[in-house]
Amino acid sequence: MAWWLLGAACAAALALCLWCLALLPRRGRPEWEQLGRYRYAHRGLHDRAAGRPENSLSAFRAAADAGFGAELDVHLMADGSLAVVHDADLARVCGRHAVIEELCREDLADYPLLDGAGQTVPLLEQVLDLFEGRAPLIIELKAQKGNAAALTAAVKERLEHWQGVYCLESFDPTVLRELKKRWPQPIRGQLSRNFLTGEEHTGCGALADWAMTHLLICFAGRPDFVAYHFPERREPSLRLQKKLYGMHEVCWTVRDRETMRRLEKQGATVIFEKFVPESPFREENRG
Repeated sequence: MAWWLLGAACAAALALCLWCLALLPRRGRPEWEQLGRYRYAHRGLHDRAAGRPENSLSAFRAAADAGFGAELDVHLMADGSLAVVHDADLARVCGRHAVIEELCREDLADYPLLDGAGQTVPLLEQVLDLFEGRAPLIIELKAQKGNAAALTAAVKERLEHWQGVYCLESFDPTVLRELKKRWPQPIRGQLSRNFLTGEEHTGCGALADWAMTHLLICFAGRPDFVAYHFPERREPSLRLQKKLYGMHEVCWTVRDRETMRRLEKQGATVIFEKFVPESPFREENRG
């Protein structure tokens, strides 16, 4: 009986060690101090009723002019251009079906954004022009159909000499691994949420859903922060990362001031939408 208990204890200790190793982040990057001061407008400071659709230049201009940081999504187009749009399929934001990865930059003129007063899907360099020397950007890399390496290389080319503050994030651990191997300088983050409930899944099977939900893919990309869907942030692995490693946490997407303040008091950086905070800075950084 004693040997059985000893074996069980050893197995439990080994499992705990492997769990902790799987969650291992990169630590000690001072750049986070500036990034963590800000509040970030989700897909820009968008308001369709005011003619500022999500991920539009007018939405990003409004965020930049108000002093907020902004979160945005980047896809690699067929000609190597980088389009700022959330969905690969443009039907929801443009009212016409098209896959952004199959288009070239000149095609964008044929896909005006709904309620955007003629605005089209912007290119990354257009958004960068608005934020140069201003508040930071959180740039999500949206890899599609195995293009993680090409997407990462294209983003690197655009950002290497840009005079602005930014960090990079992705749901795709392949992107994090590419950043770790080929472009380690920028702050990088692992996006995730609970893929085991509801309609959201990774598309790579039940094992991938489980590993992504519990952040067991972090060892591959060694992120500097985790951006987790805030209603699901009580996930044990995220709590362990914060306690054990001091992992930086970004919460998305917050839609009211009370929640924003509560999360900030708990140390999180907030991506917000549907309201405008009174200040572009977190509570403890104001003034």
